[in-house]
Amino acid sequence: MARAAAVTPPTRLPATGDRSGAVLARLQLMVTRKLDGLLQGDYAGLLPGPGSEAGESREYRPGDDVRRMDWPVTARTTTPHVRRTVADRELETWLAVDLSASLDFGTGQWLKRDVVVAAAAALVHLTVRGGNRIGAVVGTGAALPAQTGRWRSGPPATGPGTLRRLPARAGRKEAQGLLRAIAGTEIRPGRSDLGALVDMLNRPPRRRGVAVVISDFLAPPQQWGRPLRKLRVRHDVLAIEVVDPRELELPDVGVLPVVDPETGELHEVQTADPGLRRRYADAAAAQRGAVATELRAAGAAHLRLRTDRDWLLDMVRFVAAQRHARTRGTTR
Repeated sequence: MARAAAVTPPTRLPATGDRSGAVLARLQLMVTRKLDGLLQGDYAGLLPGPGSEAGESREYRPGDDVRRMDWPVTARTTTPHVRRTVADRELETWLAVDLSASLDFGTGQWLKRDVVVAAAAALVHLTVRGGNRIGAVVGTGAALPAQTGRWRSGPPATGPGTLRRLPARAGRKEAQGLLRAIAGTEIRPGRSDLGALVDMLNRPPRRRGVAVVISDFLAPPQQWGRPLRKLRVRHDVLAIEVVDPRELELPDVGVLPVVDPETGELHEVQTADPGLRRRYADAAAAQRGAVATELRAAGAAHLRLRTDRDWLLDMVRFVAAQRHARTRGTTR
């Protein structure tokens, strides 16, 4: 019987109990070297906030937010125009970090949870400057043990799993404390309620800012789609989807024992069957397509990170594309 083993290269982050400030410091150094030279201007971040101060007008292009239509200029020129806005110097960013049991899996260079922590580290580093504040809500499986110190458990368990709120604060020291709290969260069996996790960013109502949802989005889109659309009404939303190559296609390795990390159920799959591999790939493509469609319908920016690729390089490309999309065309 052939068995598949997860790849555990030396680049993988340590297990939860071994995570330390040194590991997070190395992550921050990686982010600094790769992204700081790219991000310049009034506000640096993966998803630059549009701000609220009025700027120049430009012609409307398909995909622009109709709420920013510049009606006086449109009436004067008889051509639709939108009003550009200047990014605020002080911004509040909130992370919704899904740490369901399905994140404790990986066959590439990283576990999925490692990519989640790395993405959170990049966001923290890029947003905690200029007085910006950053907070987070974290969801996992079974109830968490009581926390000690400054970061304490938030509300009691909601649905299948536990949700925690880490208040938004300014300053690098506070941001590093928040990141340590995220990295130190123990993944428990079960799945957090992604819809309830996203909805925590809607309560209480806050002034316009940036909201980032980091998850593998394996929960049904109908569970989290409506809360995400509600969140997009008031905030700029970035969805970071973390995937593993084995979730997209199966290798031909004979009989493969598969364990569901959320339920503990064991299944044996005959991967030598080409029809089964094809059906699996088709179902996976349909599932990922449904996620992309729901995110697009919600108006969220979509960044996909894989465990077998350079996540920092993918972030750099995403930032470059976002910058190009915001600056293309002629301003008037």
